[in-house]
Amino acid sequence: MKTTYFPQDDILEICFSDKPIVREASQDWNINLSYAADGSLVELVILDAVKSGFMPFQSGKNQQAA
Repeated sequence: MKTTYFPQDDILEICFSDKPIVREASQDWNINLSYAADGSLVELVILDAVKSGFMPFQSGKNQQAA
């Protein structure tokens, strides 16, 4: 499994395998699922991941020293 976050676009991409993608489906306006020919989940993409609360994230700029 490989997870990539693109902060400039607030997109979280989770890859479960390297199988070729043959079908994609939208679960909601910001969640997209990609499937292999055998029906297994290959990739999950979440748009506005932090903004929608799917990914808790704190920038180092927001953290304060104790």
